[in-house]
Formats: sequence, structure tokens, C-alpha cells
Amino acid sequence: MRVVFGREPNTSQHPDEVVALGAAIQAAILDGAVQNVTLLDVTPLSLGIETFGGLMNVLIPRNTTIPCKAGEMFTNAAANQVSMRITVLQGEREMAKDNWKLGKFEISFAPAARGKARVGVQFEIDADGLLSVLARDVATGRDTKVKMQSAVEVSDEAVEKMLSDSLEHAFEDMDERAFTEACLKADEMLPAVETALQRLRGEVAPEERETIAGLVHQILEAEEMRSLSNLRTALNELDRITEPLAARLVEAIMQGRL
Repeated sequence: MRVVFGREPNTSQHPDEVVALGAAIQAAILDGAVQNVTLLDVTPLSLGIETFGGLMNVLIPRNTTIPCKAGEMFTNAAANQVSMRITVLQGEREMAKDNWKLGKFEISFAPAARGKARVGVQFEIDADGLLSVLARDVATGRDTKVKMQSAVEVSDEAVEKMLSDSLEHAFEDMDERAFTEACLKADEMLPAVETALQRLRGEVAPEERETIAGLVHQILEAEEMRSLSNLRTALNELDRITEPLAARLVEAIMQGRL
């Protein structure tokens, strides 16, 4: 336990008695025998949504005191996308597929270029532990609100298994997330580089084009081999090599050559 959390576990309470002790304290509070003590419910597991690439994006972390509310802004992953599926997840794993799906719904919006549509997603857990999810199309202000199941009524056995699995697979989960994020970066970078090369045409030397083509090949090869280190190295090098290219593109546009 110390290796995982960096601190000694609290062993002051008997593990078979803590639930009964908590129930006794709560009963005493309700009866008025105990005062100035408040017992707070918390979320047993993290809550979030699935994002592009199958990642788990946490909005409400585990052990957050309820009632609570949290939100985040999301955008469209593809050009001319007309809707977004909101898949609500509960769990501690990095990838959406390894967590529990509490429900899903879709919110529609007007077609827009990639990254231009804006959808705000808000989670709210009331005092009874019921989760409500609101998605808002920022452009129109139109809301879609869905009530989910209780976010706190989860068996101790299920929580323990989820936590145990998250610890057991922690390193491979982090590697899979990092590889997925690197692939998403490649999916965004490669089309942008190709567009810049096409627009600049004769302003890019053959040697420069050959170097860029070689790095693109390395990126595609690293993705196929699922080599995170090679993928990161090739992406960083392509980013460095194409930085002057981006500056020349901006300059050409400002001078009216394009």
C-alpha cells in the first residue's frame, strides 16, 4: 500500500466494524444524541465521458463530496460533424472500454469545421446520489438533459474490483492512453503538413520535402508497429522540421502570394 499511495495505510479501525460504527454514529446523529458531526457521502468511483479515440475523460473524480457539479467544454473531432454522442462512464481505467457505461445520448448541432463546434457537458449529482447530465450546444444555447442512475449506489465488491483492476493494469493503461493521444496528434498534424506543402508548392526545396516525407513514413510505421517511443520521436522531429514551414505559410498568406 505504501508503494502505491506513498503513505502508510490507516489501520486504527477494525475493518469488520467500520460500517457498523458509521451506522451507529449516523443513528446517533439522527436521534440527537451526537451533535456537531456530519457524515458526507462521496462518489465511490470517477465519472466522465468517452472522448475521441476511446479515452476516458474524468469530470468528477473519485471521492468527491456530494452534492456536486462539474463541467467541461468539448468540440467536434471531424469536419461537418452534425452530432456528438455523449457516453457517460464510471470507473478508474484510462480507456473507455474498461469502465462501466451508465448511459448515452446524442446532441445535434450545425455542421462546422473540425474543432469549431462547441458543446458544454455538465455533470450534477444531487444529495440522493442521482446523476444528471446536461449537454449544451453553445451556438444555439439548446440543452439536452438526461437523468442517469445513482452514481453512489455501487456495491463494495464492485468498487474494490474496479480499483484492483486499475492498479493491476495501471502501466499498460497509461501506455495505451499515451499511444492513443500520440496517434490523435499524428492524425491532426499529417493533414496540416500536407496542406502546407501543397499551398507553398515551389517554395519548398526538394530536400526539405524528402526529409518531411521520411518523417511521415516513420510516423505511419510507428503507428503500425504500435511503438510509442518511435512515434513520439518522429512527431517531435516533424514538429521541429515543419515549424519554419508554418511560418513561411503565414508570411505568404499575409503578403497575398497565396
